[in-house]
Amino acid sequence: MKVKAKAVLGQLSDMDLRLLRVFKAVVDCGGMAAAELELNIGTSTVSRHIKDLETRLGLTLCRRGRAGFALTAEGEKIYAQTTQLLAATDAFRSRVDEIHQRMGGQLQVAVFDKTASNPASHIAEAIAQFHADAPDVGLNLHVATLTAIERGVLDGQFHVGIIPGHRASDVLDYTPLFDEHMLLYCGTRHALWNADPSGLDWETLPKYAFAGLGYHSPNMELSQRMRLPRRATGFDQESIATLILSGQFLGFLPDHYAESFVRSGRMQAVRPDLLHYACEFFAITRKSPQPSRATLAFQQCLVKAHRE
Repeated sequence: MKVKAKAVLGQLSDMDLRLLRVFKAVVDCGGMAAAELELNIGTSTVSRHIKDLETRLGLTLCRRGRAGFALTAEGEKIYAQTTQLLAATDAFRSRVDEIHQRMGGQLQVAVFDKTASNPASHIAEAIAQFHADAPDVGLNLHVATLTAIERGVLDGQFHVGIIPGHRASDVLDYTPLFDEHMLLYCGTRHALWNADPSGLDWETLPKYAFAGLGYHSPNMELSQRMRLPRRATGFDQESIATLILSGQFLGFLPDHYAESFVRSGRMQAVRPDLLHYACEFFAITRKSPQPSRATLAFQQCLVKAHRE
């Protein structure tokens, strides 16, 4: 007769959840010392909690030493599962709060980078209104890539994402918020710096080395449509700006973000009358399960702030 193997972990306890939250904080902060302030406990206590969790799971989750903090292969898998589990417990807590007709728990909001300097973006005003309406909700604001935000909203890690529109998913709701204007820029060392750009257009642009984003986005869609082969790849606006400043590449940036580089004489727009495009930003939420009251309230604050 085959004996059924006993589960290593058994029943999850409140202490297990606490240890998992400590583990997630350590990974998010990049080490135990860095997580000390986040968790408001000493490094030695953090280390003890991680050891207790490793003992509880029967796994080595991380390596720490002179080389720094690093997750093991098993630790990476446990971190992914921990993120999903804690998101589910937070969602459960929010549902209980809704039954009691109150808003509490944690709200996870993720924003595409370099939106704060956009004069058309009123995310800060929406946050101010939401905090006044729901002071008991802990608001956590993340900055991530477009694909990471989409994936996080889909798996429940984020409740609301704010991204440029580039493709539609049937399982997400999209609420339009604001626009962003993208211009083509070059650095001081580039051949087009202070040159006569009258002969440059979309057809001749591929002659110059182009730096573009390395994931599906309005930037990638444009480069494919206009047949602009990427000679360098960035994964956020900061990396694109750095590639442009090298003087070796042309690239598109939000005009509000590039403004400080232009003012300091390190960057200039190339044919802004022609070589430009616009993209629209949306707030995205999951259609199912139904968003929590806090999620819907924050979404309403976003809509109100951008309409006014």
